[in-house]
Amino acid sequence: MARARSRFVCQECGTEHRKWAGRCEGCGAWNSIAEEVVTRGPGRPGKAAPGLALEGLKGRTAAPERRLTRIAELDRVLGGGLVPGSAVLVAGDPGIGKSTLLLQASAALGRESAASAAGAVYVSGEEATDQLRMRAERTGLADAPVSLLAATSVNQVIATIEGLAPEERPRLLVIDSIQTMYAEDLDSAPGTVGQVRAAAQALIGYAKRTGLTVIMVGHVTKEGQIAGPRVLEHMVDTVLYFEGERGQQFRILRAVKNRFGPTDEIGVFEMSDQGLAEVANPSAMFLGLSDTPDGAIAPVPGAAVFAGIEGTRPVLVEIQALVAPSSLASPRRAVVGWDTARLAMVIAVLDARCGLNLSGQDVYLSVAGGLRVSEPAADLAVAAALVSSLADTPAPAGTLFFGEIGLSGEVRPVSGRDARLREAKKLGFEGAVVPPGKDRAARAPAGPPRMVEIRALTELLALFGLAPGDRHARPLRPLDGGGGRTGTL
Repeated sequence: MARARSRFVCQECGTEHRKWAGRCEGCGAWNSIAEEVVTRGPGRPGKAAPGLALEGLKGRTAAPERRLTRIAELDRVLGGGLVPGSAVLVAGDPGIGKSTLLLQASAALGRESAASAAGAVYVSGEEATDQLRMRAERTGLADAPVSLLAATSVNQVIATIEGLAPEERPRLLVIDSIQTMYAEDLDSAPGTVGQVRAAAQALIGYAKRTGLTVIMVGHVTKEGQIAGPRVLEHMVDTVLYFEGERGQQFRILRAVKNRFGPTDEIGVFEMSDQGLAEVANPSAMFLGLSDTPDGAIAPVPGAAVFAGIEGTRPVLVEIQALVAPSSLASPRRAVVGWDTARLAMVIAVLDARCGLNLSGQDVYLSVAGGLRVSEPAADLAVAAALVSSLADTPAPAGTLFFGEIGLSGEVRPVSGRDARLREAKKLGFEGAVVPPGKDRAARAPAGPPRMVEIRALTELLALFGLAPGDRHARPLRPLDGGGGRTGTL
């Protein structure tokens, strides 16, 4: 006869406690401990578990077979397609397009499947099947061989698939979302730590046994992290984040964990009324090359083009900065798409090593297009945008920037230099301001872009007509309306 026992689990971090307490000892959260009832069958004391066979490292293992979704950007992020028996977790803000993308992937994989009646099964715990059909009609997927199921019990989902004939079983199972699923052997509400962990473990175990690929949608918290226990990210093989601003039409699918491919790879999509469309050339979209008749960007003060590397792909984006006089005791620092602490470091280096007066000014920084840049190679482009806005002088036309800035003001080399320059040449850029190469004898190849190697940040000022310590770029407005501090930049 099965016996039940209670345990007290923190809903924030998953730490188990002997009894209820107001504050979790693991993460310090208040009122996050909830009681969960676990039903277990009778144990068999005294019976040892059978031993297992050991294997060595020597031997050949075939590369995993890939199942292409025929969505090139999604296959790129996955490392070349879906791997049989793997588990993928896709997380993102509400309304960002997770369900739409996975419905498109299910339809594409179902159309490629010739051996089964349904190449994919889409399980929704949040929407009814009629709502899913409406989305499929809107995106032109109504005729795709995808089976729909509205259920929240993970036991019923697995039993439904096992009840199908072997030739009718799908190759892809989509769970939307894992926070709505529950395991029947736990007496707790869906979305709790125990239920999320148990439901995910049951689905992953079934996928490993049968070779089925499982994609689970995960909710995120207000901080942007995946809701539920942190162990959920360790259980799955791949973790993808769907990023994007509601005011932007671009969506970024980023891999932060992938056991079968590279991490930090991105896929770029564009949201439209027909669903998510792939962006084959993200650099042209982020730069807005089609805004002008000749396809070039009109140089304006405070803008600099950065050549970045996202995964294995070089991407060119525009970094915009605005330096304005501040009337506050603590000047504003507004940053979109970059690290605020990194911006503070660049401002401090420009003040201390170049003699500029940025610390007393309001600084606004934005990465155009909704992309978030995290690599240190953007330091030089950010510094160029700040100096350009301070001097009210545009950067040289057709020139891009990349390089890491040290605290002593030196410009350090970064990886992927050739790939960045090739992408710049493809888009017609004529110049590049870069750090010195590792090989002192190596120079830029013939043809554009022409490289200007700088070793110190003070050499960047000459491009904008400034000298170290030059504070006469433009006058400041009086801060006190009278005989107070006026000063110059």
